[in-house]
Amino acid sequence: MSANTTARTVRRRTLRIAVAALTAAAGLTLTACSGSDVAGTEPAGQSGAGTAVESSGPGSGAKAQGSGGEAGSGAKAGSGAKADTKAGAAAKKPGGANAAGSGGAGSGVDRCHTSGLKAAFATGEDAAPDPNAGGSTTTSVVLTNKGSRTCKIGGFPGVDLKSENGGERWSLARSSAKHGSITLGPGESTDFTINVALTKEDKGFYQPAFADITPPNETKSLTIKWPWGTLVDQRSATHPATFVNPIG
Repeated sequence: MSANTTARTVRRRTLRIAVAALTAAAGLTLTACSGSDVAGTEPAGQSGAGTAVESSGPGSGAKAQGSGGEAGSGAKAGSGAKADTKAGAAAKKPGGANAAGSGGAGSGVDRCHTSGLKAAFATGEDAAPDPNAGGSTTTSVVLTNKGSRTCKIGGFPGVDLKSENGGERWSLARSSAKHGSITLGPGESTDFTINVALTKEDKGFYQPAFADITPPNETKSLTIKWPWGTLVDQRSATHPATFVNPIG
């Protein structure tokens, strides 16, 4: 091989090597760029995984709750609920003030009248007087406001027992118990007790058939049937064992 041929061959090899070197360098550059893209997507994937771990991890779960609380979607909503409650309470204040006003004007509430009341003996098992009490036991009379307005009642009612034909009456004495007054709204009830001395004897007794109940400060009465047995006849006694107690 001549010297010229050898020189051309060497130049061609040098060019091939240079081209190969440039190609390799370009390949490395592309690989680096591709690696950068992968590295760019890799943190995103890791971030998602990290979020999942945080949401399932105990500590991060607490953080999530804490951040939720701090975010205020819960806390502020809660405070908003409180605000709504306060607003509701504020909205009710006028009504409450009116109610308080009517309550404050309690002294102006009219007394309960006979026409607005209903009377009845309490006849449940616990309310029935004990016929074997051997002295004095009690029965209760319930007074109910059957009207549409609030009224006030207090003190001693009048109680007159009367026989079947009404010929024999017994106006019961009153106890020495202290009394006040109470307010009855529509449909509300109160009661008073009557101490009664029941007897099974066939002499010295009094058999009521009805009871006339006269509310305090009223003149008209409510007549109800007497549901119990005979009483010791003490109509002329100074301190009879059958007497009336105050309302309430």
